[in-house]
Amino acid sequence: MAAGGASDAQARFGHSVKGLLTEKVTSCGTDVIALTKQVLKGSRSAELLGQAARNMVMQEDAILHSEDSLRKMAIITTHLQYQQEAIQKKQQSTVWGGDLTVNLFFLVPSVEQSSNLQDQLRHLLR
Repeated sequence: MAAGGASDAQARFGHSVKGLLTEKVTSCGTDVIALTKQVLKGSRSAELLGQAARNMVMQEDAILHSEDSLRKMAIITTHLQYQQEAIQKKQQSTVWGGDLTVNLFFLVPSVEQSSNLQDQLRHLLR
């Protein structure tokens, strides 16, 4: 009977070891899955950071281009204001001042007097 008891103990020990081994394998499998998810998450984070950096560079280029366009528009606005002032001075110094030049207002009777240069230009282009 001692031999039967020993083999029974060995069988229980074998089952116990198998159970522990199964638990350890399951635990390791779970850890591998968690590690894989973390690596993929880190990889995705790096990808998102790269994409964000590319988008930022594109936005910076757009901002620089807009800034350049605004600077050019300011220069054009200044030139148009100078031209408007010159036209207004010319109108004031024409026929009413005894000058022989013909008033622009009389040459183009459809021109409405406007304080806004853009309105004047738009009207002249019609």
